[in-house]
Amino acid sequence: MIKRLQRRFALSRQGAVDLIKGCAACVLQDISFMFPVGLLYSLVIDMMSGGVAGSRILFYATGVLVCLALIFIATWFQYNATYLATYVESGVRRISLAERLRKIPLSFFGKKDLADLTNSIMGDCATLETAFSHYVPALAGSLISTTLIALCLFAYDWRMALAAVWVLPIAFAITLFSARIQEYFNRKAVAANVALESGVQECIESLRDLKANNAEDAYLKGLDEKIDASEKRHIITELGTALFVVSSTLILKFGIAAVALVGSALLIRGEIDVPLFFMFLLVVSRLYSPLEGALQNLAAVISTRTNINRMNEIMDHPIQTGSTRLTNAGCDIVFDHVGFAYNTGETVLKDVSFTAKQGEVTALVGPSGGGKTTVSRLAARFWDINKGTITVGGMDISNVEPETLLSLYSIVFQDVTLFNNTIMENIRIGRKDASDEEVLAAARLANCEEFAARLPQGYDSMIGENGCELSGGERQRISIARAFLKNAPIILLDEATASLDVENETLIQSALSRLIKDKTVLVIAHRMRTVSSADKVIVLADGTVAEQGPPDELLRTGTIYPHMVELQRISQSWGI
Repeated sequence: MIKRLQRRFALSRQGAVDLIKGCAACVLQDISFMFPVGLLYSLVIDMMSGGVAGSRILFYATGVLVCLALIFIATWFQYNATYLATYVESGVRRISLAERLRKIPLSFFGKKDLADLTNSIMGDCATLETAFSHYVPALAGSLISTTLIALCLFAYDWRMALAAVWVLPIAFAITLFSARIQEYFNRKAVAANVALESGVQECIESLRDLKANNAEDAYLKGLDEKIDASEKRHIITELGTALFVVSSTLILKFGIAAVALVGSALLIRGEIDVPLFFMFLLVVSRLYSPLEGALQNLAAVISTRTNINRMNEIMDHPIQTGSTRLTNAGCDIVFDHVGFAYNTGETVLKDVSFTAKQGEVTALVGPSGGGKTTVSRLAARFWDINKGTITVGGMDISNVEPETLLSLYSIVFQDVTLFNNTIMENIRIGRKDASDEEVLAAARLANCEEFAARLPQGYDSMIGENGCELSGGERQRISIARAFLKNAPIILLDEATASLDVENETLIQSALSRLIKDKTVLVIAHRMRTVSSADKVIVLADGTVAEQGPPDELLRTGTIYPHMVELQRISQSWGI
């Protein structure tokens, strides 16, 4: 049962246990609300029998206090078992999703945009938080308590009980019948919401370009349409749900009329007495109230299926696994007949074979779309290959747990990601347990001292979101300082100087020269002068290794590489 609840509601094991406790607490609370009805029924019987004696007054006064105490205890237990437990589970669920995303291959992220994943972690979790604190336990409590009360009614008089409960299966059948319709509406609403969030995020991220091209009005017009579409979808979803819920609650009203009519007929024939008739009227007036809420809760629970399926998609996605022990002998990287295709079916690499030796610089060059970036990502197991093998020091990387494998790599991307924190803490990302002295030493090696000294708090200065307070060259030097701090034996460089000015390029090239010493270096190069001093050049074209060898040799014997060198020489001589 616990496993079924985990699967059905995307819960942890403890969350499923807490859900059961919450349902039990709601049952106790609903039953506790029936005690005052019983007390009132007893009071009416006494009054019809000749009044309430002194001892009975004490009994009823005590009964009132006991009822209040029972309701208080049941409500306190219900609050702790639903609301507090739900908030804990909500945090667990968000952490679980983030942990799963950390282990999922990057190929998964090609199918999802950032707004969609953010909506899953924040929006879907918030929806389920409301469901498990307000809807699911209350629904289960109403159904179970109503069943128990209905059984008790049948013990008194089956005819009156039947008149009271015949509306229940019809009302719930109407709501259940709407399940697929509600799911459809909710999927559309979630899709519209994700599109809106994606549009808002894109607008904020591209605001500079929109302003530069006078495209703000046109873009905001499209954003307004997404806002209207989202609003329309939510209204349709609410109306669709209300149509069935209101119809169901309307059916419940017939139950009170049925009890009154059947009871009156039986009373006239003398088959029941007035107190029993009165008791049934009291009970059904209390019975249908929580059921109206239960029908609304049932509709809400049905609508959460879309959110649950979205989270299960993440939790069910295969993760990259492997040994946590490194067995490599050295750090030579060998690609042996490697083939790779993205989920879209687009084949990027067909049959790639080469060796990047330790202590040497191996440069990846070639036309755009040839597979250079893909090769570097596969070398670090950001994706898993479709055929062939990739080894590091003879160790098949597909058998190594990704985080363990990445302890061998320092990666300097062209696009640097920084955090809204200090320079010191941004560099410490390279090795979280590094001392301040080690961080500063890495910063000096990466030539960070020059710009850090100009900031108000030096290395303790906040640099803004993604380092917005720094220039491109300064951001890149922080990235290189991370690599120095990590001091891994394999370096992957994604043309770290491609978009920098001459001064910054010189500083960063100087830092990189110190970083790559005696390491296995795989560098993606777009500028041919960057690879002129490389030990080996791998020319990738159409997903294959078209040429490979030392740069001087390729200039004499190659075709693509000399052509690329000549084209770049011509482009450098061009001027305005």
